[in-house]
Amino acid sequence: MAEFIKIDQTRKRGHKTGGFGIEILWPGLVQNKGDSGIGAIGRIDHAAVTPGTVIPMHPHKDDEILTYLRSGRVRHLDTEGHSEEISATRLMLMGAGHTFQHEEQVLAQGGTLEGLQIFMRPHSPDLEPRVQFHDFDRAFSTNRWRPIAGPEAAPLTVRSAVWIQDTRLEADTQLALPDAQAEDITRLIYVFAGQIRIGDFTLSSGESLLVGSEQLSLKAEQQSDIVLFTTDTTAPIFKGGMFSGNILARA
Repeated sequence: MAEFIKIDQTRKRGHKTGGFGIEILWPGLVQNKGDSGIGAIGRIDHAAVTPGTVIPMHPHKDDEILTYLRSGRVRHLDTEGHSEEISATRLMLMGAGHTFQHEEQVLAQGGTLEGLQIFMRPHSPDLEPRVQFHDFDRAFSTNRWRPIAGPEAAPLTVRSAVWIQDTRLEADTQLALPDAQAEDITRLIYVFAGQIRIGDFTLSSGESLLVGSEQLSLKAEQQSDIVLFTTDTTAPIFKGGMFSGNILARA
């Protein structure tokens, strides 16, 4: 059985500039194993951005980046020629590869943007850049796990052994974790909003729990939005990505 580790808000690092604010989670830092990430999970930014904010064109390299919004709308532009609107029902996965830049314009008509920008590690460096979009028929998957991204059998394809699923649990609802996708996995259960219990642990908005492949159930103490990250810790990964890479190796 793996050690369960709760990650509370004190383990995040905040950054705010004007209307742009993020709470940064490097999940591996709590393990003290010399890596700021865990397997293919490099970094998770929980963002709150005011309408009208523009994040100007900036580079990424060797990152697989999922833009996962729960509110707000943003116009995405990139050096691959895309100009697309992203929302809670239209998600985007950017494979930065060897050369990639993009810009984000938070649209006034969507209200305050809140969501996650998730930096995953590719299986190898210098891949061809690519961008994917997927339209969901609704923003939330109520009381069941919904696949978002993975190396196969998911709406958005990640070039690494990492899987992302989500659910909205109604109050007093219990839900078991899905079957493990690989033998040697680490899971990060992230509460985007709400409050849940897992065994002896209570997790509130912005908190998370690291677990292994154990058969566990989550119980919502109030309506809760949960994002589940799973990574195969034996699969090949490149730890030198611009944002997903190991920050401890750069010190």
